[in-house]
Amino acid sequence: MMVTTTCLTRDYGGTGLFDVDLAVPHGSVYGLVGLNGAGKTTLLSILSGMRYADGGSVGLAVARQRIAVCPDVPEFDGWLSAFEIVDLARSLVVPGAANAADADSRTVAAALETVGLAAAAGRRVAGFSRGMLQRLGLACALAGDPELLILDEPTAALDPAGRAELLDLVAAMRGSRTVIFSSHILADVQRVADQVGVLRDGRLLYQGSTQALIDASLNPSWLVRIAGETGPVAAALAAADWVTSAEPAGPGLIRVDAQSLEAGERGIPAVIAACGARQVSCEPAAADLESAFLTLTAGVREPS
Repeated sequence: MMVTTTCLTRDYGGTGLFDVDLAVPHGSVYGLVGLNGAGKTTLLSILSGMRYADGGSVGLAVARQRIAVCPDVPEFDGWLSAFEIVDLARSLVVPGAANAADADSRTVAAALETVGLAAAAGRRVAGFSRGMLQRLGLACALAGDPELLILDEPTAALDPAGRAELLDLVAAMRGSRTVIFSSHILADVQRVADQVGVLRDGRLLYQGSTQALIDASLNPSWLVRIAGETGPVAAALAAADWVTSAEPAGPGLIRVDAQSLEAGERGIPAVIAACGARQVSCEPAAADLESAFLTLTAGVREPS
């Protein structure tokens, strides 16, 4: 494991963290989710060494200088350029940085290119939007080539295109770095996180495979639209051992409930093809991380 905690506790007088046993595998993308006040930021702050715990322990399979943190709202001196800020961040963590100026410049330029700020490298950051500042914070974190990257709400200020680009970047790190990130956008977590931890009132309700949580918390369902008569296809689906229910749901529609998401994704097209029917569409119904989160946290409706 890259990161472990044992009975980690930080008590602010009834709120905080309580007996959290975290286990983050090497090379994983670990998504941390929970309601406001669940303890996400406190946990990330303790892991990064910016806060102390009242009890318990933290185990890190990496040196502190190989950990990088990007807060949810990075702040920088506005009179510095983006290049100067990333160069300063790199110089704080890279030994002997002052002796390899050319290589250092390439490192800084590569970090800015990675987060989409290459064209703004020479600009003073006082005029940067919040989304640009968030990208700049990530560039600072990446400049030191960290083994463990901790991101607090990394997509909160980004537009849809920016979110997609950043999520693709995080997903590409799987296997080469370990990433822990919190987000209130659960679709983002589902998109990139192979592991997930769910906090509520400072306690870890679940941690493990993202897909396993969805499968365990929900009965994956789809609305399948086909061209032609639905009865024979519904009957064939109902006869499959991985199907828990298959019933007509309107003209051309069949609602299919399956034992697992993978079984449905593989089995539905196969059954339709075997029946000689033509599939028009197949839309998942409530087989996602947000629905699993709401089920696990007893129907609380505003994940954050």
